[in-house]
Amino acid sequence: MPGKGRQLSVGSADGRKYNRRVYFAYSLLLALALLLSSPWWVLEMLRHGKYRVGLRERLGVVPDRLRNLAAQTIWIHAVSVGEVLAVTRVVDELKSRLPGCRVVVSTTTDTGQRLAQQRESNVFYFPFDFAFSVRAYLRALRPNVLVLAESEFWPNLLHEAHLAGTAVAVVNARVSDRSLPRYLRFRGLLRRVFENVDIFLAQSEEDAQRLVEIGAPAERVRLGGNLKFEVKPAIESESIRAFSACVRRDASGPVLVAGSTLEGEDEVLLDCFRRLFEQHPKALMVLAPRHPERFEAVASLLATSGLRWQRRSAWDGQQSLSGCVFLLDSIGELASLYQFADLAFVGGSLVPRGGHNVLEAARFGVPILVGPHTENFRDIILIFQRADALRVVTLESLVPTVLGLLNATGERVRLGQRARQVMRSEEGATERTVAALLGLLPEVSVAKPEPVVERRA
Repeated sequence: MPGKGRQLSVGSADGRKYNRRVYFAYSLLLALALLLSSPWWVLEMLRHGKYRVGLRERLGVVPDRLRNLAAQTIWIHAVSVGEVLAVTRVVDELKSRLPGCRVVVSTTTDTGQRLAQQRESNVFYFPFDFAFSVRAYLRALRPNVLVLAESEFWPNLLHEAHLAGTAVAVVNARVSDRSLPRYLRFRGLLRRVFENVDIFLAQSEEDAQRLVEIGAPAERVRLGGNLKFEVKPAIESESIRAFSACVRRDASGPVLVAGSTLEGEDEVLLDCFRRLFEQHPKALMVLAPRHPERFEAVASLLATSGLRWQRRSAWDGQQSLSGCVFLLDSIGELASLYQFADLAFVGGSLVPRGGHNVLEAARFGVPILVGPHTENFRDIILIFQRADALRVVTLESLVPTVLGLLNATGERVRLGQRARQVMRSEEGATERTVAALLGLLPEVSVAKPEPVVERRA
């Protein structure tokens, strides 16, 4: 380690030696962590089938389908479903403005992979952060720009990308309350890692400040805005059309959509539905667990609840959903189902897990409820609270709030309208992000965007 107060230039001989030692130590620790945690990985593969698919890709085996070289390539990494949705408009804009440029997308989770494959053709699993595995992809893809969504600060990837001459951007960047203390402990290492990043586009002013605090060069940090405010609407599938037809046919309602729920919330929501059913016999609740591995556990809970319920995977579109709990045991459909909600509850927030994304519901002007634990989306929630565009509930106030809003149509409608207005007021992140990424490409021929024609209501 350098002596106290000694500054090493990254490009100096001493700096290069120090870098080699640091990255070797990091890789060694990463390998040790994978080795020690391997029993857990194997157990997850056996129990839930997780991580088994795409293992070769994670180890640096580049699929042949990615090897057809293009004049320009942009590699975008989006960890899971939320990040994939956030970058969809950016991907579309880049394709539109860069004819002939190839955009490839990597994900970490299986759910993110499936969603990305529905929207893009060049999709693969993100490699483990070893020099040999990330180097294999950099050599095969030869990306002009590497784009990382939110807080994917992988030391070897960033270092190897820099050595390969690839420009690096971190977009929609955020530093959560939970992550900040951990990042601050490794600020010395992060400062060197961040030297490999050309630009950070932060979601908020607070995120920009936190990025600088943990080691990002201040001159490379800009305010980009939150891409999740501009998520591209999902293409309406046949199953969504069948759901819409069924609800209309049977005059089901009111409809309560409980999205991204976690363990400890489902029981409370089912009790809420019992109370709702007493006043509204044709009510319908869509219950969407956050993680696929919980589908069976929630199904077992419903089987003993005494409530009428229906699994999405076993529904043929004909059975009535009135007076029913509709278990959404599928991936990628929740965002579209919010449009049918008279009221939406966004989970992960009644229990201390930091909450989940409220923007999918807000886009449809749906009145939103969240619990008190929303640290993961603190800036978004604060914007909505300032505009009186959502309600925060507790375990005790959930039922009276739901029943109160469903019986007060005017108040509920105004709450949803304010949510839609918030969405409109926060637009612009996509354009700022695309402009910044185009600025990293040398001498490109960029097509002008199509003019936006607003339709009158």
